[in-house]
Amino acid sequence: MDEKNRTVVTEFLLLGFGNLNHMRILAFTILLIIHVMALFGNILVIIVVAATKSLHCPMYFFLSQLSLSEILFTSDIVPNMLRLILEGGGTVPVSQCIFQFYLSAVPTIAQCLLLAVMSFDRHVAICRPLHYALIMTFTHQVQMVTICWISGFSLSIVVCIFLKRLTFCYYNIIDHFFCDIAPLVKLSCSDTSSIELVTALLAYPIILSPFAFILASYISILHTVLKIPSAIGRQRAFSTCSSHLISVCLYYGTLSSIYIFPLKEKFINANKGLTLMYALVTPLFNPLIYSLRNKDIQSSIFIFVKLSQVKN
Repeated sequence: MDEKNRTVVTEFLLLGFGNLNHMRILAFTILLIIHVMALFGNILVIIVVAATKSLHCPMYFFLSQLSLSEILFTSDIVPNMLRLILEGGGTVPVSQCIFQFYLSAVPTIAQCLLLAVMSFDRHVAICRPLHYALIMTFTHQVQMVTICWISGFSLSIVVCIFLKRLTFCYYNIIDHFFCDIAPLVKLSCSDTSSIELVTALLAYPIILSPFAFILASYISILHTVLKIPSAIGRQRAFSTCSSHLISVCLYYGTLSSIYIFPLKEKFINANKGLTLMYALVTPLFNPLIYSLRNKDIQSSIFIFVKLSQVKN
């Protein structure tokens, strides 16, 4: 068709959760409370780790970076989602939509790599304890974290460059509460082969390679732990990994369901539910998992709160 006759789309209509009618205020209130709790929990983890000298070690440094990535991701997705709930949907300019995807992709990639780095930390601590101080120096910690964040920023830019080249015409309705890459590619009326190839080349290695590394690390950890003669020693070694394992299962379970094995279009509401869980529940659970299962974090938070009350 003649390109001159095309109606070029300049903004998208995000349907969000549709018209919730009398449930709108209730849904808004519940999700807002969860969002605030998730932000508070992750901010508290960062502050406590930074303010407590006993927590100045690799595991907690990486945990604070994971909390930072959770804050960035949920802050990009949830505020606009809450607006869509109140308004029953809303429009967003094409450029802003792509930028929202970029801001969500950066912490997503960083989280994948940070979880792999955290598994490496546990592997060195359990399998090579005598070399731990030599390998996990602060310089090495900063280098690994820097690689995670640079990878997030740079790889996201690559995808967004190809997204910017797409042309959108005729249809502008996105049945979701945020601008994800799949509906954007689907709405494009131009050739999408390049962006689909780039996404396939980047998405699978970004998600599956860290997961494979984590799996290999824990196989090695399990092999080492089973050699420990005492049951108490084995239990103590496993306890240092349990929080991270729960986070990995929660994180990759939802992420793979959304991007690696996505549900068909007729299950769009289920897909929204998974994305909602990834955007709200996972950021809320991570600080809870680490604080509830970690006595160091619990005692540090208790001391921090007590000191804050004394100062006030």
